[in-house]
Amino acid sequence: MNRIEHLMTIAGEECSEVHQELCKALRFGLHEQRDLPTSNHERIQKEYNDLLAMIDMLNDESGFDLYRDPKMIKQKRDKVEKYLLYSKEQGTLL
Repeated sequence: MNRIEHLMTIAGEECSEVHQELCKALRFGLHEQRDLPTSNHERIQKEYNDLLAMIDMLNDESGFDLYRDPKMIKQKRDKVEKYLLYSKEQGTLL
């Protein structure tokens, strides 16, 4: 495994960790923290920033260029809004 592949693996793991913390927040609430020193919201923030760090490291490597594309972001936001409305029409979203 080369350095870029290793960084890509870590970035994928960070995606999973963001997912895990989002699911915990859905189950227990954003501000719940159990017996931990931080809330679910704070843990989501940490994992998100860990992912951003990995994206930055990948971008620092030659030949890798991940960046925010406003057009792609708008397309995704529009698509999500379309299907949120559809879910509401179907009665599956309050």
